[in-house]
Amino acid sequence: MPLKQQYLLNVIMVLLAWLTVPLLGVNSIKRFFPASILIVLLEGIHVQFGKKRKWWVFYNKPKSYLTGEFPFNIGPHLIGSMWILKWTYGKFPQFLLLNAVIDFIFTFFIPALLKKLKVVSLKRMNNWQFFIYIFFKAPILYGLQYIFEEFKNKALSI
Repeated sequence: MPLKQQYLLNVIMVLLAWLTVPLLGVNSIKRFFPASILIVLLEGIHVQFGKKRKWWVFYNKPKSYLTGEFPFNIGPHLIGSMWILKWTYGKFPQFLLLNAVIDFIFTFFIPALLKKLKVVSLKRMNNWQFFIYIFFKAPILYGLQYIFEEFKNKALSI
């Protein structure tokens, strides 16, 4: 895919995700944004390991984080994390199940599409490994939210 088309795809992906933010509601945004942003920052660090080990490769140059993984992180990952927390926080089994379903779709169907479009392809990682790579962050996200909830509850009780 030509670089201009990839930029357009990136912008559309981020915009579509962010257009759903008003539907979250102000209280949900305030409540779930801190944990979601921390998990995206953690993903930004993990991406550097993945790039270095060539677990995936973006076709276009420059092969930078800003034109490659960043749009996925600030779009679907960030906003999706807030939606998942909104729908399932307080119900850990449902949280894990919903994450597993979404991560399964993302790791088994989206990479094939992105490879066909010549955006990115998995190299030194198969789909199951990629699923585990993405899914293991779900309990961390839930744990971060739990910590924020406990901190907020203690602050309110003082």
